[in-house]
Amino acid sequence: MQENLIQKVVEEVLQQVLKNQPSSQHDGKIPVGVSARHVHLAQAEVEQLFGENYQLTPKFELSQPGQFAAEETVVIAGPKGSVERVRILGPARSLSQVEISWTDAMKLGVKPPLRISGDIKGSSPVTLIGPKGSVVLNEGLIIAQAHIHMSPADSARFQVVDGQSVQIKIEGLRSIILSNVTIRVSERYRLEMHIDTDEANAGLIQQGAFAEIVNAQANEQMNVKELPPIVSQAERPLSYQFDKKLLSQVEVLEIEAREIVVPKKTIVTALAYDKIRELNKTLTIRSE
Repeated sequence: MQENLIQKVVEEVLQQVLKNQPSSQHDGKIPVGVSARHVHLAQAEVEQLFGENYQLTPKFELSQPGQFAAEETVVIAGPKGSVERVRILGPARSLSQVEISWTDAMKLGVKPPLRISGDIKGSSPVTLIGPKGSVVLNEGLIIAQAHIHMSPADSARFQVVDGQSVQIKIEGLRSIILSNVTIRVSERYRLEMHIDTDEANAGLIQQGAFAEIVNAQANEQMNVKELPPIVSQAERPLSYQFDKKLLSQVEVLEIEAREIVVPKKTIVTALAYDKIRELNKTLTIRSE
């Protein structure tokens, strides 16, 4: 539990550092990362697969701040076969999710939907096998939609918005154009496009490649009606009881309520305070 708290604090420190860093040195170019099959786990599933109170062991840091590839791997099992040594990415999440390619899906004998990461409702079931047990997820198996992580500053620079679909071109030995690439904007993100191994193989793309957005005209024609609907203040809950030991800006962004009520012993990070003020929310300390 203590390691999870430390991980969140480290993540927020990294975010503060990133705020002072300039945008990509490659004007108009977006670094491309090839994302192999991997698993995101909630802490409950971590413990089912590896043992009670087990904590993931960081192997190396990923490009996105606070994210890491863990030493631990699992087996993905399907009706027709299995894939071994599938890497877990940390830290632990609120929901478990498995991202594979279409080639992996054919080997497993499954037909997962093409989804943006995090959108797992109604997705395919999957079985995970670890050294201490197995887990059957009723949903959570997807093929990840190609997407671009970027900060608000990069969003303004490229003149795109969160949730927008764009067309991009990746240069290489076999240059390719990909459509319906989703823009994802957050202060927590570092500029990078993510594609899966099937997409990379189609274009003979390797790590270190760069992409560029090529549908500038479509971007200019985009209007407010095309943006995701915004939940009105009246539809949001008035108060949210937060009972965890640490409140970071990640949780603040996920909580829709206008008032966040925390116990006196809860640690509130500096970025969480900033985000609460920015979103015009109220923080209330609950007496024990």
